Amino acid sequence: MKRSEINRLQMEAVDFFQKHHFYLPKWAFWSKETWQTKSDLASEIVDKKLGWDITDFGLGNFEKYGLLLFTIRNGIFGRENTKPYAEKIMIVREAQVTPWHFHWVKTEDIINRGGGNLIIELSNATVDEQLANSPVHVQIDGITHILNRNEKVILEPGESICLPPYLYHTFYGESETVLVGEVSSVNDDNQDNRFLENLGRFPKIEEDKPLLYSLCNEYPN
Repeated sequence: MKRSEINRLQMEAVDFFQKHHFYLPKWAFWSKETWQTKSDLASEIVDKKLGWDITDFGLGNFEKYGLLLFTIRNGIFGRENTKPYAEKIMIVREAQVTPWHFHWVKTEDIINRGGGNLIIELSNATVDEQLANSPVHVQIDGITHILNRNEKVILEPGESICLPPYLYHTFYGESETVLVGEVSSVNDDNQDNRFLENLGRFPKIEEDKPLLYSLCNEYPN
């Protein structure tokens, strides 16, 4: 992805968050220079990769396959005295797909916070981590639903779904851009994502413009 594209997406995201009365912490807007002077005081943010996260999954077509996230809080797998939970806010555009994946450890609630509908398709994982043909048992706002494989779940604003480990899911927006919340156990994008296809998680960036806001994998060491 080009830095100019990432900068544009961040500016559009800020406007979209404000439209839905969702506000980011002040450090979301720190400059690269500010990070260089305050990173030692912000180890919670740096170590747990909080903040801006924009990916095209290595496919080079963000509008079709992509996701913009902001991780607000998180812990670290296996570390004592750390938060056992995580929270994200996401922007999912109309027909913009997050590809099939599951998590070995993480349980997550996906919540439609506003905008259009969020479409989620689900499948159990087989022993060899492929898509199973078995019915899917899932909780939608605390109510058990039994679904066929690939049956579409439509989450309207205010609705949520609980996704346990080993449950494949893919999702995209319908009718308009969707503000999506995620509340989960600790999130680890380096070790706990199983994509059905061999995809990239963090994009390679072409630096055609100066950085606007640092991504979660770009903080100073």
